[in-house]
Amino acid sequence: MIKRSLFRYFKTSPEIIRLAVMLYVRFPLSLRNVEDLLHERGVDVSHETVRFWWHRFGPMFAAEIKKRRIEVMKSSRWRWHLDEVFVKINGERHHLWRAVDHEGEVLESFVTKTRDKTAALKFLKKAMRKHGRPEVIVTDRLRSYGAALKQIGAADRQETGRWANNRAENSHLPFRRRERAMLRFRRMRSLQKFAAVHASVYNHFNQERSLSTRPNFKLNRAAALAEWRGLCVA
Repeated sequence: MIKRSLFRYFKTSPEIIRLAVMLYVRFPLSLRNVEDLLHERGVDVSHETVRFWWHRFGPMFAAEIKKRRIEVMKSSRWRWHLDEVFVKINGERHHLWRAVDHEGEVLESFVTKTRDKTAALKFLKKAMRKHGRPEVIVTDRLRSYGAALKQIGAADRQETGRWANNRAENSHLPFRRRERAMLRFRRMRSLQKFAAVHASVYNHFNQERSLSTRPNFKLNRAAALAEWRGLCVA
């Protein structure tokens, strides 16, 4: 059976669509910023077209990246850092839960209206269903974590400390920059969708340049870009 291309009904080339989605999700740019950058490169599209492209292909690219990384990231079960941040949607406070491994990889994002045991339990079950159970789970002192971990039989794996969860705290910064550029969100569904796509794209291009030499960083960056250009190729 021949697998048809996902871009077969689009007049624009797949390379330009991937570039537009990468610019919008990876960098703190608005839709109109991406439109202007593409226009500078001789590509005349509207910001609404960029919006359609990211809604259509962003989740597909993110799912393929995540599938590839889960297959090779067995070490992510060693140590998790869990944290949650407040996000306003139409003036109402919501909570974005995030699981980050010891290397800074964002494993899972989950949006809820509450910050109680039920929400923490749903988040933990979702993360463990995809990535397995970690050996150590680092959290803050929110009681919802302890209650949820106790129910699933992982209370002995929890660790708390004053600065122990800095890894998760720092992982929120790229998302906060994107949130400001997007002028926040209007629906829970939009927040959940963008948080998941942004996490996968950030993981893919995050090379931690401060921990490697310049030649190695350039090689890793080129490899990440080459892999991105090959996503969703039939």
